[in-house]
Amino acid sequence: MAATVFTQPGSGARFDWGLAGAAELGRVCAVLVVVDVLSFTTSVEVAVSRGMRVHPFPWGEQAAEYARRVAGTVAVGRRQTTPEHPWSLSPAALRAAPVVPDLVLPSPNGSAICAAASSTGRPVVAACLRNAASVGRWLCHHGYGADDAPIGVVAAGERWPDGSLRPCVADQLGAANVLDAISDVPVGLSVEAAMALAALASTPDVPAAVRGCVSGRELVEGGFAGDVEMAAQVDVSDVVPVLRQGVFTAY
Repeated sequence: MAATVFTQPGSGARFDWGLAGAAELGRVCAVLVVVDVLSFTTSVEVAVSRGMRVHPFPWGEQAAEYARRVAGTVAVGRRQTTPEHPWSLSPAALRAAPVVPDLVLPSPNGSAICAAASSTGRPVVAACLRNAASVGRWLCHHGYGADDAPIGVVAAGERWPDGSLRPCVADQLGAANVLDAISDVPVGLSVEAAMALAALASTPDVPAAVRGCVSGRELVEGGFAGDVEMAAQVDVSDVVPVLRQGVFTAY
């Protein structure tokens, strides 16, 4: 009984945080929506909108080897780009970089969660502020949200130096925008999802909150204000990246 209750049974849309939350919801939900606003899922939306196939992969040196196996291009850290290799986790960089057929996009949070979630065989959707409403419409159109096809929304979060989860404002607001778009699902929202959605009502200026939160300020102070500006744009994209067989493509 205790194990079952953590999956938030009896609701059409559910919400949790991080890799562990995704694993729990992934056991029972028909589809997982992963939100990593700064910056993995924003970068996925940008790359997929330009026609690239995106392969999520955990952060680490093995990403380059995986890219060689799939004949893809591996994205590097924001500060490791060169004129010859401009692909990184930066949404702004990906908007300007040449289009490649297959992009391996590692990150320590959103990408690691998506890579792990893909093993369930269920579709995984990359959502951010830019495409939250479109993701909601796609989910409803495909009949998700019923009692026998619940939606799991997962905010990726950040990490403290010891590796533990650090919930972040940007991801909660991204998840809240998705939950707002699916709030009329037949079986309703779990308490956890409803509480996550409540954050939206108390945030009159979502882009300002993204800029002003710790994760946003960290990027701005690091010289990547353009990434924050792109990630803070709300409902400007109709692209819905869906992960099937290990690859994100547009649906």
